Amino acid sequence: MRFEAITWERLTDALAERVMDLKTADGGPWLRIGIDGAPAARPEELGRRVAETLRLRGRSVLAVSTEGFLRPASLRYEFGREDPDTYYDGWFDTGALWREVFGPLEPGGTGRVLPDLWDPATDRATRSPYQLLPESGVLVLYGPMLLGRWFPFDLTVHLRLSAPALRRRTGESARWTLPAFERYEREVGPGEAADVVVRVDDFRHPAWGRRPADDGL
Repeated sequence: MRFEAITWERLTDALAERVMDLKTADGGPWLRIGIDGAPAARPEELGRRVAETLRLRGRSVLAVSTEGFLRPASLRYEFGREDPDTYYDGWFDTGALWREVFGPLEPGGTGRVLPDLWDPATDRATRSPYQLLPESGVLVLYGPMLLGRWFPFDLTVHLRLSAPALRRRTGESARWTLPAFERYEREVGPGEAADVVVRVDDFRHPAWGRRPADDGL
């Protein structure tokens, strides 16, 4: 994959253009976009940028963070508060994401998506109402370690930090998660799995690359 320098504005516009022309892989009426990256890579920022740009172009968009689908603390901390394997396998409620986010957007689905399920601050259910995403609408899901879980994305973007940059940008209190991201690199290889990769070691000067087969972007 060849990388070239790009501004965040140009990157956002390019991704939005791609989405505007994109067809769903399953023939359904809803597009599903994944913005993958460690918290230190700020996937929420690009996710919100893309969502807003698509709205300005007339598309209905629902932006969802995986932070709203954390498991209860009793499950997250079952093996201690700083267990990287639990962080990798058990912090995020992938079953709920399938059921409440992806399931309603399958062909023949209702389009009624639950935007979040659990509030980690209160450790209680959010009780947020379902939101109806109209046909031709776009789901933008952002968060860490989204790839390799068989989520039915139509376009995936991975925000890549080198190992030294990831360590440097991860706060001391979260350094225990670093082995989980090392495992993610080994087992999933997000830089090879994603459709688009954005290098963000220096947030002022991102660079992006696309898979050779992706001629449309």
